Amino acid sequence: MPSKKPDRDDIKVVVRNRKARHLYEIIDSFEAGLVLMGSEVKSLRAGKVSLSDAYASPRGQEYFLLNLHISSYDKASVDPHEPLRPRKLMLHKRQIRRLLVRVHERGLTLIPLQIYFRGGYAKVEIAVVRGKRKYDKREAIAKRDAMRDLDRQRAARERG
Repeated sequence: MPSKKPDRDDIKVVVRNRKARHLYEIIDSFEAGLVLMGSEVKSLRAGKVSLSDAYASPRGQEYFLLNLHISSYDKASVDPHEPLRPRKLMLHKRQIRRLLVRVHERGLTLIPLQIYFRGGYAKVEIAVVRGKRKYDKREAIAKRDAMRDLDRQRAARERG
């Protein structure tokens, strides 16, 4: 049986920021590459990463992912990595220029939504977000509950 070559579209999600959709209004999202050390890649593949406090910030004409915690790899003997070091994002110049304008708007920030491997490369989905107010969160919960009730009523009518 011939071995299957990995497609460029094969995506293996490592971690998702599940709270992001609840805490923030997502305005725009895009994909960026991550510059990592070898031991960081090993830890990512093992799923030892936390996105909870991570955000992206510009430094000059580059963007870095800050507060991304990738646990140190146990078997890295020569050069273990620092778990909270800033990690460079690989973006096109056009994307960087557009982001610099967007992030300087009042109340907008960049957060990672998920980290995954595509075609052997570590990628991060970054989103331009605005924080939700408490009443926005309540409104979203009420809307979700109303849709759930409608679905239940529709299913009950269909059953008989």
